Amino acid sequence: MRVIGLVLALGLTLAPLAAQAQVKMAQATEVTATVEAIDHTNRIVTLRGPEGVVELGVGPEVKRFDELKVGDKVTFRYHESAVLQLHKAGTPAPPSSVKEGMERSAGPKPGGTMAQQVTATVTVEAIDPALPSITVKTEDGDRITYHVEDKKNLEGVTVGDRIEITFTRALMISVSDAK
Repeated sequence: MRVIGLVLALGLTLAPLAAQAQVKMAQATEVTATVEAIDHTNRIVTLRGPEGVVELGVGPEVKRFDELKVGDKVTFRYHESAVLQLHKAGTPAPPSSVKEGMERSAGPKPGGTMAQQVTATVTVEAIDPALPSITVKTEDGDRITYHVEDKKNLEGVTVGDRIEITFTRALMISVSDAK
């Protein structure tokens, strides 16, 4: 899972992993756009937002598509977070898991929340403080090497340790009437 690799590389640049036993990070983004056009036949909505105009295909899972109107405001809130936990060699770590969910919002306009949480554990195979870098082995046998921004972040991490990574992301979409 490449997303796990990205989280690992980012997490190791935050703080010495061994010193905290657990590293947490989160990021949230919010964008609001205005509905400029609706193609009901092909289920395409044209939105104008801060970055310009975009057309979005809307699948059949959006039950209140016909309630959208030109001028409505659509707000997208994206949140992602990661927790990295160091498990010293010989201690158990939880198995990998993937949890997903979707919930529709109540009310006359379409909207809802989609979320996914992935947990995986990698094993430290090599540490090179001179570069600095760390090589890990994933549960499916892939070996990946990452550059670490600050070699202090590798202090206390040893070959054989395992790093449990829980990555969560969620997208919330809400629609409000044109004002």
